[in-house]
Amino acid sequence: MAKPIRKIGSRRNGRISSRKSARKIRKGVIHVQASFNNTIVTVTDVRGRVVSWASVSTCGFSSTKRRTTFVAQTSAGNAIRTVVEQGMQRAEVMIKGPGLERDAALRAICRSGILLSFV
Repeated sequence: MAKPIRKIGSRRNGRISSRKSARKIRKGVIHVQASFNNTIVTVTDVRGRVVSWASVSTCGFSSTKRRTTFVAQTSAGNAIRTVVEQGMQRAEVMIKGPGLERDAALRAICRSGILLSFV
């Protein structure tokens, strides 16, 4: 006789919870990959598991506006906003690529309030 599978959260018992928001992260690594056409910002924990990511395309900008520095700041802000809510206080920044948007993404990271230990 098999035991019935109990759901973690269902609409019947009123407990709907997200497992991802329960994780508290104190320190992480922010990866910025800046190419000539796109900028991708990925936030990982110390072990390398992806916590949050954003790119210029996911922020809803068209192809001609992707190369601007304002859009790179917006995408970096979107990726970091969710991580700051989870409690990240310190981070290392790894920058990769030849694009000009990498400086703008670094400025947005500095404004977010996270202490940078390594760039």
